[in-house]
Amino acid sequence: MTFPFPGIAIAVLLLALLFVPVLIKCYTPLRHIPGPWHTSFSNLALKIAAVTGNRVHYVHKLHQHYGPVVRISPTEVAVNDIEGFREIHRIGSGFNKSPWYQELAFAERPGVFAMTEPKQHAARRKMFARAFSKTFLRQNWEWLVLEKSRLAVSRIRAEAEHGTADVMKWWMFLATDVSTHLMFGESFRTLESGEKSTYNRILEAALQGSGICAEFPMLRSFFRALPFRQAQEMFNADAMLSEYAAVAVRNSKNIGTRSNIFHTMISEAEGGENTQLTDLDVKLEASNLIVAGSDTTGITLTYLTWAVLQRPKLQAAIEEEVATLQGNVSDAELERLPLLNAAIEETLRLYGAAPGGLPRIVPSGGATLGDHYLPAGVTVTTQGWSLHRDPNNFLDPERFDPSRWLPNGGEKLSDRGKAAFSPFGAGARICLGVHLARMELRIAAALFFQELKGARLAPSATEGCMDVVNYFLIAPKGHKCEITLHQANTQEIASKDS
Repeated sequence: MTFPFPGIAIAVLLLALLFVPVLIKCYTPLRHIPGPWHTSFSNLALKIAAVTGNRVHYVHKLHQHYGPVVRISPTEVAVNDIEGFREIHRIGSGFNKSPWYQELAFAERPGVFAMTEPKQHAARRKMFARAFSKTFLRQNWEWLVLEKSRLAVSRIRAEAEHGTADVMKWWMFLATDVSTHLMFGESFRTLESGEKSTYNRILEAALQGSGICAEFPMLRSFFRALPFRQAQEMFNADAMLSEYAAVAVRNSKNIGTRSNIFHTMISEAEGGENTQLTDLDVKLEASNLIVAGSDTTGITLTYLTWAVLQRPKLQAAIEEEVATLQGNVSDAELERLPLLNAAIEETLRLYGAAPGGLPRIVPSGGATLGDHYLPAGVTVTTQGWSLHRDPNNFLDPERFDPSRWLPNGGEKLSDRGKAAFSPFGAGARICLGVHLARMELRIAAALFFQELKGARLAPSATEGCMDVVNYFLIAPKGHKCEITLHQANTQEIASKDS
């Protein structure tokens, strides 16, 4: 029998070849999980959200529409259920980091951040434990944070007194100089020069490139082959940064506990079991930790400044609190200031620099999260952006309200809120530099509100300028946050204290 319309037959066959795989994918094991219909067979919407800086917003809207457990791709589920969050990030839960972290890393081998094998990660993390402890940091590096913070505040004042100062720029330089000094043993002195170093420029490009390759790993080889400087900086940065990172290796072998963080680690690891740190490891971890400690702290300080200066009553109260400090401030003394620390906690809740997805792999045997069974091998993600904005966890969650963290604000902070609060991650993979970050936040903020009393947001520091974009870390859409001490240039802003 001959088909009367051979052209139609060919078209039907081609359509079948095209759509049968799609239909098969629709019968994904995740088809019972609520979510947009297209996520049954495509992750395109998620990829678009990621590369346009909207992933946290996109996933958050899906949670608001579909609930705490939502399918965001054929193989990935987002979880905003507090019990599920606890289970996923519980130490020993078996939910290991997904291969996405290795795609994100711009080096050829993983460091402590990207390691997915738990025993390997635990051994490496153990080496960092003492060097990043609160006690050790205060004893050996508090002087550095104080020195760099004073310099940052003085540079901000010098500009703000005669016009406007971009606090985002100076807070970024502060965090960069602290991080590079700790990791390399010498600062890049960006606070003195007022300009980014070549290392930081390449590192920023590498972060952008690794973010793209984490979403589209098949493009890595293609981009690396492009003969353009920008492409090489974005997609072949490991070789370019190696020369800079060699400084960390050299200083790790110097005498004296203040040479750099790695000197302490190597000295204490000598003779230890399974705790060897090679020169290549030092180079790799130095670059990783500078990434982890620079933009994150700088961004958080930027949003802290912006949020407080929007609220004159809160600003005045913090200025009054830090005015009581006598002589040289210490981190231990600042840790006891209730309002300053409450403002920091609230900034971390709403504007923590890394509030995006933390992808993990469902272990063998599968798991039930939020009344939904998930088979082994499925990727599950939790994001602080949604956990911190869930009305089940925080009262009036979109409101910037430091009082919820004060001793008498207990009715505003439930046990669920305390459990959900995760600006530095959770479980065994919580941020190594949490104590360093908190020290920088406390000292820099205290000196700012002590030395720049009466500072005001400049007219350019609008809500639109400070809208959040998300490329792994968050940042203001306008890439700046300007303030002024020159009253003639001050714009009246609506008080948000009430």
